[in-house]
Amino acid sequence: MDAIKVLIADDNQIDRMVLSRIVRNQGYQVLEAENGQEAIHAFEQHRPDIILMDVMMPVMDGREAARRIKADAGEDFVPVIFLTSLTDAQSLADCLESGGDDFLSKPYNHIILQAKISSFYRMREMHRTVQRQRDTIASNNEHLLHEQHVAKAVFDNVAHAGCLSAPNIRYMLSPLAVFNGDVLLAARKPAGGMHVLLGDFTGHGLPAAIGAMPLAEIFYGMTAKGFALRDILREINLKLKGILPVGFFCCAVVVDLNFDRKTASVWMGGVPDCYMLRSGNGAVESLKSTHLPLGVLSNEQFSDTLTEFPMGNGDRLFVWSDGIIEARNPAGEMFGEERLRNVFSQASDPQHVFDDIQHALADFIADSARDDDTTLLELRMIEEDELEDIALQLASGPLSGPIDWQMSYHLGPETLRHFNPLPLMIHIMMEVPGLRVMGGQLYTVMAELFSNAFEHGVLGLKSELKRSSDGFMQYYQERETRLAGLSEGYVIIHMQHHGDGRSGRLVLTVEDSGPGFNFAPVLEEQKESASAQYCGRGIPLVSQICETLEYQGRGNIVEAVIRWPQILDGRL
Repeated sequence: MDAIKVLIADDNQIDRMVLSRIVRNQGYQVLEAENGQEAIHAFEQHRPDIILMDVMMPVMDGREAARRIKADAGEDFVPVIFLTSLTDAQSLADCLESGGDDFLSKPYNHIILQAKISSFYRMREMHRTVQRQRDTIASNNEHLLHEQHVAKAVFDNVAHAGCLSAPNIRYMLSPLAVFNGDVLLAARKPAGGMHVLLGDFTGHGLPAAIGAMPLAEIFYGMTAKGFALRDILREINLKLKGILPVGFFCCAVVVDLNFDRKTASVWMGGVPDCYMLRSGNGAVESLKSTHLPLGVLSNEQFSDTLTEFPMGNGDRLFVWSDGIIEARNPAGEMFGEERLRNVFSQASDPQHVFDDIQHALADFIADSARDDDTTLLELRMIEEDELEDIALQLASGPLSGPIDWQMSYHLGPETLRHFNPLPLMIHIMMEVPGLRVMGGQLYTVMAELFSNAFEHGVLGLKSELKRSSDGFMQYYQERETRLAGLSEGYVIIHMQHHGDGRSGRLVLTVEDSGPGFNFAPVLEEQKESASAQYCGRGIPLVSQICETLEYQGRGNIVEAVIRWPQILDGRL
């Protein structure tokens, strides 16, 4: 309190002297000014803690001086107590309106004066404390935001490492905070087609985004290895069930796009109804959620059932998070499903529906504050060859990775009944950087050779059953019967690779326990008629990918040689 500086501004010398003596006797430092202009100058020079200001003064009155001092003080709190003999309420109110914080009527009561100075000084100190705390919070918040932006850059590199830029995908991600509780993933499958996932975690911001990292890692990793979407869903559900606290989960819609069969296999858990827009007649079909969100049920209770929908070229599947449905306008009304449905019913062209939804949502929300993340996704059915090829850019020096290695994998009857070795085999081959660009071709070769060895060699199924469309059902019914009773047999997969970092040679050998077959005339027949029949089309396709493809022994061993970089029509 000894350091308190009090500025007294009064044109009456006697009043100023009396007031100065009272203030000094109370232990405060005193500064004096004879008019409003001098008061402003004294404030600029000495920055007093409290100002006692007469209202009526020459040169510049107290009200104008108070306004200017308050403006100069900025965010600092400088109490101004007006000294006045005015008694009418309007004049006193005008004093406070001009920037004054209180008033003291003449003649002065030294007890009240001291109480007012002490009270306003405590208020000034409290204001300074609040300012310091605010600045500390602002500094910490800036540091936290910087760390979140760095973390988000890492997160985006993981979560958006797929093919969201594909020509059949349009999307809008609008996070409420730095991190997005909504996650959008898309990845090409080695055998062709595409997996797409839109997830909406409980809440928003950093807590909601935490679960997206393991989800993205599982989704991209397992898709690249050729796992089926059902296996991926089970692994994601198991992971989220283990890491998310009670009450947190991920509503999701997951789509398996098959460009050859023109289908979309969909799993929906806890998300709003989605729409399929047909390009031909503009019909709109509603897709409803039939599952609980990911991370809620144990894997024993979890259902991985997919619903398959036919999609012609140009058909569009629209999915969204609940942030679209629950977006509010300034009046607090939700956008709702009815308004969203109206966008579809009033659309003149399917190509413009995505933009129409965005415009309708923006017009509805206007300037109201958002309270959730919003994500909109459009998936269009196209031909597979319209997708851009993913090319591997070879470095000037050798690529790191395994160069000279070989392995053998023996699968007995129990393993063959329950286990699909393709993802594991593809994963091993993908460890060679030069082979990663050939993921689709490698999957085709591995899948065809293993399928032939297992179904024709071990199970003894006849390929001729698939010569007609009706024979397919009989073929797979017989396959299930023989698989259930399988008690003996094996498949051996052997891989050997040699390379120098810039090129390499993979030798893939598949042997089965079957009786084999007279492969020479069969291969010749397949080359001549593969395009005209349902069966026998795989081997000619594999032959085009491989440098050589040879059957050995009694026809129960096949050896495929694959070189990289692969040269097709004079191009890598």
